[in-house]
Amino acid sequence: MNGALLVDKPPGPTSHDVVAFARRVLDGPRIGHTGTLDPLATGLLVLLVGQATRLAQFLVADDKEYLADVRLGVATRTYDAASLDETAVRVPMADARWPMDAEVEAVLARFRGSFLQIPPPFSAKKIASVPAYEKARKNQPVDLKPVPVTVRELEVLGTSAIGHRSSDLDAATLVRLRIVASSGFYVRSLAHDIGQALGCGAHLEALRRTRAGRFRVEDGLTLDRVEAQGAGALVSLNALLADMPPFVLTDEGLRRASHGNDVGPSHTTSVPSSPGARVRLLDPAGEVVAVAEPRVGGLLHPLVVLR
Repeated sequence: MNGALLVDKPPGPTSHDVVAFARRVLDGPRIGHTGTLDPLATGLLVLLVGQATRLAQFLVADDKEYLADVRLGVATRTYDAASLDETAVRVPMADARWPMDAEVEAVLARFRGSFLQIPPPFSAKKIASVPAYEKARKNQPVDLKPVPVTVRELEVLGTSAIGHRSSDLDAATLVRLRIVASSGFYVRSLAHDIGQALGCGAHLEALRRTRAGRFRVEDGLTLDRVEAQGAGALVSLNALLADMPPFVLTDEGLRRASHGNDVGPSHTTSVPSSPGARVRLLDPAGEVVAVAEPRVGGLLHPLVVLR
C-alpha cells in the first residue's frame, strides 16, 4: 500500500487528525504529509502512504498556492481568527484612516520575491527543542529567528470597501489574496506583517490551499470519499513522481539499483530525451524502484531505494 492520498481538508481537524483518520481507514500503514495546514485552514493536504513517506524530501519543497482572506484593523496574538474573541486588538475607526487600494498594493510589493520572514509565535518552530507555541501559550518570550522564504506570486483578488470610513468595521476591511510561495512560508505571518506595515493591524481570517506542487485541490477527496474509497483512492508512485523522467532498468540494473549501486547506460532499456536533476528508476514492469540523480560518466546514483 504505497502512494499518496490527496485530501481536501475541512476546517477544524489538525493535519495530525487527518493523518490519524487516514491511518484508521487504511488499517495502519505509515503515513506522513508534505506540508501542514492549521486547523482553521482548508484545502489540499498531500498524505504520503507506506514507502511513499520516504519520498517526502523530494516533495516538501514544492511551491504551495493559497487563497487568503486578510482582515485589516484587527490584530490577534495567533495572527489568525483562532484567538479573535480572547485577544483581538481592534483599531477604532475614529482613530485610523483606512488605507487606499494603492497603499495596500505598495505594501504588498514588499512581500514579493525572496526575503526573511519571522514565523508566528504560535507555531511548531523549535526554540531550544521546545515548540514555540508551548512558550506562547504560557505567555513566555518567543524569540524566533527569521527564515528565508520566497513569494513568487502575490495578488489582490478583491477588497471590501477599502479606502473609506464605515460604521461597520468588519464589513470594511477584508482583503482577499492569491499567494504562490515556497515551502516554509507562513501566510499568518504575512497577514500580521501587512497589518504592521499599514499601521492598522491585521489577521488571517480564512485560508485555503489550492495547490501543492503539481497537484490541485480539485484533485483532493473529502474525508467521506477517502473513507468510502480506501486504498482505491491512492495516487501511484509513478503519478506522484511524474515530474521526474523515467529510466526503465534491465534485470541487472534492477539488481544493482535495489542494492543502492550506481547504474549505467547498459543497465537501462529506456532513456528519456532530457533527464532532469532527479529521475525515477523503474523495474521492467514499470514500477518505481528508486529515485536517482545523474552523475559523471552517465551513471545514475540511487538516492532513495523503495525495495
